[in-house]
Amino acid sequence: MKHTYLRIFGVLLLSLLLSGCLYPQSEMEQNQVPNEEQLQTVQQAVDNYKEEQQGLVPIKTKANETPIFQKYLIDFSILKEKNYISEIPANAYEKGGVYQYTLITPDDDPRVKLIDLRITEAIRSVNVQLDFYRNENIYPAYGDKIAEGVYTVDHEKLGLEKSPTVVSPYSHENLPIIMDVDGNLYVDYRIDLNHALNEYDHEFAEGEDIRYLLADNTPFVPAYSLPYTIKNDEPVFLMESK
Repeated sequence: MKHTYLRIFGVLLLSLLLSGCLYPQSEMEQNQVPNEEQLQTVQQAVDNYKEEQQGLVPIKTKANETPIFQKYLIDFSILKEKNYISEIPANAYEKGGVYQYTLITPDDDPRVKLIDLRITEAIRSVNVQLDFYRNENIYPAYGDKIAEGVYTVDHEKLGLEKSPTVVSPYSHENLPIIMDVDGNLYVDYRIDLNHALNEYDHEFAEGEDIRYLLADNTPFVPAYSLPYTIKNDEPVFLMESK
């Protein structure tokens, strides 16, 4: 009987550890918020690395077709091994946090930004349901047509209670998850881009990709996004302007 109690206690303890219940609240919170000081520390490490490594940047190798805002993930193992940083940021994925650190414009002016992995998890969750559906149906679960080649997700076909969304890292509003003709899932950032067009100075013209309004002016990149441009002072999918 004693051994049975010990086994039960061990299982409960392991469950608590895995769920994070034994972490101090302050430590859990710092793993889930962007930290300007941590961003600056990583930025300095990247700048020093680039200067001392003949223009190279410390990134993981990704396939050429990887979407631009998910392509240049920072390789913390290189920075730590070569003593450019002493510790990986607590909110980084590598330390159990909810952010991946990435670079934009790595060749000309590498700047450190964040990918919110809660978006990644939301996309993955819908993809699981979409895969189940596609195993039994010829076409993806298209909903309403939003633009040429862009659709809502028919949540009822996937057995979801409501249309799938993600929480925006910019506005904290619920952003729709959308689909292209091939069944690939994306986040619709038009709400945030509309705010950005009104909030930030810019010289974007129709036909130019305006997603950098978000990436340039905030700590976050618009991960899992289609290209957008501006038309009649509003954000539209870039293919709409063709």
